[in-house]
Amino acid sequence: MDIKRVKDYIYWLYYQYLLITCSYVLEPWERSMFHTITVTVFAMVVYTAYVFVPIHVRLAFEFFSQIFRGQPESTVSIVN
Repeated sequence: MDIKRVKDYIYWLYYQYLLITCSYVLEPWERSMFHTITVTVFAMVVYTAYVFVPIHVRLAFEFFSQIFRGQPESTVSIVN
């Protein structure tokens, strides 16, 4: 792909974003505030997912591995 097609595609994506969010009807200062808030919220969601999702996945893996592993032999009572 050449640079012009990439540039047109990025412009098209931005135009779609403006249409979906209806921010094309906002004044310039309102649009900049809206974009700032949107980018800030998106950045916080990405950061939270980066920090907390691996911890929860590890804890869930440990929890389910203990459930499906069964009881260790030292806790099983032997009945004659």
